[in-house]
Amino acid sequence: MTRLRASKARQEFADTLNRVVYGGERIVLARRGRDLAAIVPMNDLELIRAIEDRVDLRKARRALKEKGSVPWKKVKADLGL
Repeated sequence: MTRLRASKARQEFADTLNRVVYGGERIVLARRGRDLAAIVPMNDLELIRAIEDRVDLRKARRALKEKGSVPWKKVKADLGL
């Protein structure tokens, strides 16, 4: 993974973006020696989102098994709706 100073990425933004989009590079942006963010191809972001969705679904299913479900009417009543 490429590491780039944020100031250099800002100066060369079009080139940096092209490296990610067309070259598939993952670029970590750093300032004062500290990693701040990353620029990644959309395929990587879509994969991250899919993984997060699976993790969330797994947690939701586990919570339902542990706590059971609450009827919608009770939720509305508890919230005064």
